[in-house]
Amino acid sequence: MRLLVVEDDADLNRQLVTALGEAGYAVDTAFDGEEGHFLGDTEPYDAVVLDLGLPKLDGLSVLETWRRDGRAMPVLILTARDRWSDKVAGIDAGADDYVAKPFHMEEVLARVRALVRRAAGHASNEITCGLVRLDLRAGRVTHDGNPVKLTSHEYRLLSYLLHHQGKVISRTELTEHLYEQDFDRDSNTVEVFVGRLRKKIGADMIETIRGLGYRLGAPVDE
Repeated sequence: MRLLVVEDDADLNRQLVTALGEAGYAVDTAFDGEEGHFLGDTEPYDAVVLDLGLPKLDGLSVLETWRRDGRAMPVLILTARDRWSDKVAGIDAGADDYVAKPFHMEEVLARVRALVRRAAGHASNEITCGLVRLDLRAGRVTHDGNPVKLTSHEYRLLSYLLHHQGKVISRTELTEHLYEQDFDRDSNTVEVFVGRLRKKIGADMIETIRGLGYRLGAPVDE
């Protein structure tokens, strides 16, 4: 799963990126509204953490432009605690949730988890498929009740497939949601990660749809 953090405070930006990265996400970052708007407009994110008080282009304008242009990714806005009007304006502009500064990092992590899973149609922090269970809160994967040890990329790949289980996901889409923007992406490595996952969770769990991509779980109508 891939996120964008748009925050001009360097220390807070770094803290957010570190915490979200440790939680298993691929995270891109921007320090002003113009850069943030460009990334959100050109890259496929599973969610965005957006500060409203940004230089060059304020966060509210960034959000309004995204929504006007049809960008539908979930957005969590960061607001000043005493500016209730900012919260209202942000929600009206298309934000999905907000966190008031100063905040506890665990709250941001919980709200991001909720936005990502709801966008994929999941109500619970535990996503299951057959014998495989993903605990989003703990970042833990089990198979038939036994813990499965995964690398960061294997975890991101499995998490994306579980969030979108039943759907055919192309290698290109998986690559776009597996790596940060500045990572040297190679869609061929997805095959390697899929092969490793099959050895850990069962060879029949991930189906190869020839010429289209991969599917985890029973087919669903798309």
